[in-house]
Amino acid sequence: MDATQQSPVERSAIRKVAVRLVPFVALMFFINYLDRTAISFAGPNGMNDDLGLTAAQYGFASGVFFIGYILLEVPSNIALHRFGARKWLARIMVSWGVVSLLFTWVDSVGGLYTLRLLLGIAEAGFFPGAILFLSLWVPARHRSKILALFYLAQPLTTVIGAPLAGALIEQHGVFGLEGWRFMFLCVSVPAIVVGIATWFYLSDRPADAKWLTQAEKDWLTAELEGEAKNKTGATSHKGGIMAALRSGRVWTLALIYFGFIYGLYALAFFLPTIISGFEEGFGTTFTVLEKGLITAIPYVPAAIVLYLWSRDATRRGLQTWHIALPALVGGVSVPIALFMGSPAATIVVITITACAIFAALPNFWTVPAQFLTGAAAAVGIALINTFGNIAGFAAGYVTGFLNDATGSYVVPMFVVGGLMVLSAVLMVALAKRGRAQTGDLDERAVTKA
Repeated sequence: MDATQQSPVERSAIRKVAVRLVPFVALMFFINYLDRTAISFAGPNGMNDDLGLTAAQYGFASGVFFIGYILLEVPSNIALHRFGARKWLARIMVSWGVVSLLFTWVDSVGGLYTLRLLLGIAEAGFFPGAILFLSLWVPARHRSKILALFYLAQPLTTVIGAPLAGALIEQHGVFGLEGWRFMFLCVSVPAIVVGIATWFYLSDRPADAKWLTQAEKDWLTAELEGEAKNKTGATSHKGGIMAALRSGRVWTLALIYFGFIYGLYALAFFLPTIISGFEEGFGTTFTVLEKGLITAIPYVPAAIVLYLWSRDATRRGLQTWHIALPALVGGVSVPIALFMGSPAATIVVITITACAIFAALPNFWTVPAQFLTGAAAAVGIALINTFGNIAGFAAGYVTGFLNDATGSYVVPMFVVGGLMVLSAVLMVALAKRGRAQTGDLDERAVTKA
């Protein structure tokens, strides 16, 4: 819907949500993603040598995080639905901040595995909880834009976080700590501070927001309640949890998301390592800070493409190709990066891959909330994200294992590309099934499939 077609109360309500809630929830996401990927900066910059890690052990440490996360993902989102986002998201943040702090003093491979597992348990439910929270505040026609603003935190985590992590790692000897330990110390504290602030800052629903006028509260409440009543099937009543677990759409979306997140975390965990390989392969030497800056390069255009692509989806109405086309481009480009003849060419192709992944993700997350509501939405979104976290575990471990087995990243990156292409195929298949049932070409074809 064009802004000129919106009522004044609609424009003001959405603007206030975008200004008041989205930056704060995006900050939470920024801290979340930085904490879980901090190991990717620490590994090639001292941690692997100090702890004596092989590539497979590093990959397992990267991925074991997701075991605890996966086991508690659905229960955590059910708890969020029961107790409210404000309390539950605050609890999650403080918990993971405390665990993250303990990485400062890890001294063995087993200790690293244990802390990564505990970090996953502490963080379980945060991302689907944040998606659910925003979905409970924003009507469907505005969701692509709002989720895009939220999702900007993920590429910006690397744009800002990679150089920041590099600068922190270079501070050897502060408090008597190695640089990578000092980095863990510094990135953990914000989670605790913002977690405490969350308890006081967020409101669970529009009706509780003191910063909205009564007219804005009434409009948002009426819009969201109207959408909930129009969602089909058993997903809106007490049987919604089982309905979500039995839904073919939910499971297909879970498989699609698996491919996206496998590609995302393969890049996140191993891009710094690949960049370190430039030094040997091309006779180049980089400082830790320079490695951080190079790591950040693909994510600057990725953030721009994410926003523009989602804006186009909002303007046109979500189309199948808004999700499937980026998945296809990412799947084709990721293995090509390994055959470039220079660091610059390699970074260009990796940038294309990053742009593709981030263009698809916020548009993808508008789909589940279009046919799930209440407890079913909590369970369905958590289930889809659980599959993404299985991919996160697999991406870290399988990529490291295949690198050890073959001596290069060629085979593991072809695996990444193949899974992303499969996501594109499944997205098209889901939409075709929807068109066969409804004749629609827009997002309704996906949600009716």
